[in-house]
Amino acid sequence: MIERIWIAVGLVAQGLFMGRFLVQWVISERKGESTIPVAFWYLSIAGGILLFAYACWRRDPVFILGQSTGLIVYTRNLVLLKRSRSKELQADV
Repeated sequence: MIERIWIAVGLVAQGLFMGRFLVQWVISERKGESTIPVAFWYLSIAGGILLFAYACWRRDPVFILGQSTGLIVYTRNLVLLKRSRSKELQADV
């Protein structure tokens, strides 16, 4: 039973990762240029957290290292986006 739950977690996580690329593709097509929307980073974090948990359950050190590194990058990108938007708002005032 527990194994089935963890496999479901892994599948949901992979679905989130696939979803982030679909979101990026649709937005880029609409704009006619390559764009990475904020939703991409949130889906990356959600998928990364679930995949990290799955990797820990599997006790796979390579997978754990890869996902933990990715989570740092995804979080950092959201921090940079937030800073950029704050500066834009201050410039408008």
